[in-house]
Amino acid sequence: MKQPINKQQLLEQILQILTKAHQVAVASAHSAIDAATNEQTVPEHKYDTLALEASYLAHGQAMRVQECEKEIAQFKQLPIHLASETVRLGSLVRLIDDNDNLSWVFFAPCSGGLKFEYQQQMVTVVTLKSPLGAALFNKSIGDEAIYIVGEKSFCYEIDAID
Repeated sequence: MKQPINKQQLLEQILQILTKAHQVAVASAHSAIDAATNEQTVPEHKYDTLALEASYLAHGQAMRVQECEKEIAQFKQLPIHLASETVRLGSLVRLIDDNDNLSWVFFAPCSGGLKFEYQQQMVTVVTLKSPLGAALFNKSIGDEAIYIVGEKSFCYEIDAID
């Protein structure tokens, strides 16, 4: 990252992404509810399951809305630390792999796998539940984070913690 790290700005960018996902989930839930309650989905015979399937979809979409709301709330409560000696929640971590490629990860309580661009760099959100997150947690600059997925081993050196 070329500019100084503004973690509040980074967090606001994540919240914008999550808010957009929430808006999409709400619109999808409304559409699914409309489909489930539409008179055209009333069963014509005992094997007609369109209304049942539509209600399952509406339920799933409603659960996704709740999940989005929970993620937004967790990010709003995430403490912003300036710099830290070790990787913890709210840390922005620069990693170097075995081929000297740099990557950035933001350590968060949820939304693992979310990728976004910040200051011309791709940042991936990782959680403690992920193999990489578990390998990084409580490590310091210069430490190696090694983890295995399937039969493949990954190794990163922690280059910076913001």
